[in-house]
Amino acid sequence: MQAIGIDIGGTKIAGGVVDENGVILAEERVPTDASDPQGIVDEVVAMIERLRAGHDVVAAGVAAPGFIDAQQSLVYYTPNISWRNEPLRRHLTERLDLAITIDNDANAAGWAEFRFGAGRDVSDMTVLTIGTGVGGAIVSQGRLFRGGFGAGAELGHLRVVPDGLPCGCGAHGCIEQYGSGRALLRMANEIADVGGIGLALAAARTRDGKLTGHTVGRLIAEHDPGALSALRQLGFWLGQACASLSAVLDPQIFVFGGGVAEAGELLLAPIREAYLTHLPARGYHPEPDFVIAQLVNDAGVVGAADLARVHATAR
Repeated sequence: MQAIGIDIGGTKIAGGVVDENGVILAEERVPTDASDPQGIVDEVVAMIERLRAGHDVVAAGVAAPGFIDAQQSLVYYTPNISWRNEPLRRHLTERLDLAITIDNDANAAGWAEFRFGAGRDVSDMTVLTIGTGVGGAIVSQGRLFRGGFGAGAELGHLRVVPDGLPCGCGAHGCIEQYGSGRALLRMANEIADVGGIGLALAAARTRDGKLTGHTVGRLIAEHDPGALSALRQLGFWLGQACASLSAVLDPQIFVFGGGVAEAGELLLAPIREAYLTHLPARGYHPEPDFVIAQLVNDAGVVGAADLARVHATAR
């Protein structure tokens, strides 16, 4: 059974036809014009029509950033697109003779990892996506957790520092301000300012005018001591957050995705260390695995398609 998955991002819309094994059979990508919300709807409709031509699809799933209601129909809020209480599913079903499912983009990516990636052998999994911000998804007893209003699993806004750094959500001290790619750049710049182990970071900043995620990632891969120190700081905060999440969710596995997760074991090692330091009842609480996501850039498309197929076959 084939389904279409659409992943709406801040800079691009990705789509694909996906089979029941999570294999993408056809795909395409187009730029996102975040300033034109209606144009995004038009492009999603056109992409679904193009992708379904020549394929026998049973449903289409659309993954969007932001808060989605419990009925998976309404987009409460999207940070980079001017959608506020947008009835996205209705707008799509009015123009497409096809079952449509709407979900949060992190939920879709997490579901893909659960079904076809790093979490396929467990029943309980927590995903943290470490990109510009921190996204999250929770699978509990084989079911995707959304919460009573549909806006749950916003793990990036777990508070780890009371009265800490201000966050874009309006709160202070969220893990997004200490465990994201943006946080890694801030930490790297602070180390560059001091000198010493930060000399290579400072030299790169002088040469390029600023530090970028690509530059810091390259220095991490080269085992530069300053870049590794920034990564260890990041891992400390993520591990502390995971310890708190374990006390509530008790997952068998934590999966880390996003650009920063390309550091692999260099990121996971400080996360594990901080997790064990802050884990309640350490020594008596079973310890989960910590792994890197496997599906990477295709997760949103694959997850959105699979969720749509699940919902279509359950009707």
